[in-house]
Amino acid sequence: MRLYEKLTQFRDDPSSKGFAICDAKDGDMGAGITTFGPIRDAKALETGKYKNRTDFMQAIREVVRQDIVDMMILSVSNLERAVAEGVFNGSAITLAARANDTTDVWMGIRNGTYTQHPSRPFRSPAIEHILRGSLDSTSSRRLTDLALYSVTFVNDIDRDFATLAAYREFRLEAERLGLRHFLEVFNPNVGSEKIDHAELGHYVNDCIIATLAGVAEAGRPQFLKVAFNGPAVLEELVSYDPRLIVGVLGGSAGTTRDAMELVLAAKRGGARLALFGRKIRLAEDPLSIIELMRRVVDDEVLPTEAVKIYHDRLKKNGVPPVRPFENDIEVTDPVLKTCISPA
Repeated sequence: MRLYEKLTQFRDDPSSKGFAICDAKDGDMGAGITTFGPIRDAKALETGKYKNRTDFMQAIREVVRQDIVDMMILSVSNLERAVAEGVFNGSAITLAARANDTTDVWMGIRNGTYTQHPSRPFRSPAIEHILRGSLDSTSSRRLTDLALYSVTFVNDIDRDFATLAAYREFRLEAERLGLRHFLEVFNPNVGSEKIDHAELGHYVNDCIIATLAGVAEAGRPQFLKVAFNGPAVLEELVSYDPRLIVGVLGGSAGTTRDAMELVLAAKRGGARLALFGRKIRLAEDPLSIIELMRRVVDDEVLPTEAVKIYHDRLKKNGVPPVRPFENDIEVTDPVLKTCISPA
């Protein structure tokens, strides 16, 4: 599969210029009816209704046919359905499933207050279900041998002890059953607004290294998925161990310029992957966003040029933009504003 080939290249040749783009379509693990995005009218205004699972499966098919992303992350239920329907037959896209759903990922639950409380670990799918969709060890069906496991440290000894214990249990079980994983480390979901971003990033970096220091090679994650806390923080983590492959998560939807600047900043900071969910899923034209991200990291276009191309396509195809061009070309992420590329 394409991602595994790139991971091998990254480890064997740290000076290589490769970069992987991954589509995180596991949003249903952290939301409800609103997961797949709003249905908009002819003026791009929300109608109060939302796209359904059938719409989402079609979006998956379109991304697979486009054949640009290196990996797609899905919930077990959607992965199982897509595999059963042959969506990935003949595709080189690597498949992964979300292995756990900590309480802080329930950010899309309407009227919920889960994100206001320190993260607690929880794991819905059994590892056997990720591997083959069944507890039956004799089943010949295969879904995937790669899963995403996420942790959130909140600088609270009791909460973080529970998080570390749950991750250890998952790691050992995964190793016994033959499931590989990559590790997503979120920024603290409570109290982070009171901490300078550099200091927050240093805290997260130290938590990552301390978490993995006692893990033998057989149980270590294939790569990391972390928030972008600025170029210096990213470079610090990347330079600690050239064999520790670092990827950047996409965060909130933001503007199209935010998406393009983030993927470029990730590459320049030494990250090897960008794993974007809402930035792709909620776009007016997800396939164009993916293509333009690829062109940005391949140094074919600058982020500002990518935004212009994107809006030209929307206009040509009669798709109303959610944001006018003059707003969509702005950088709104405070961290990205410190490292934007030249116009």
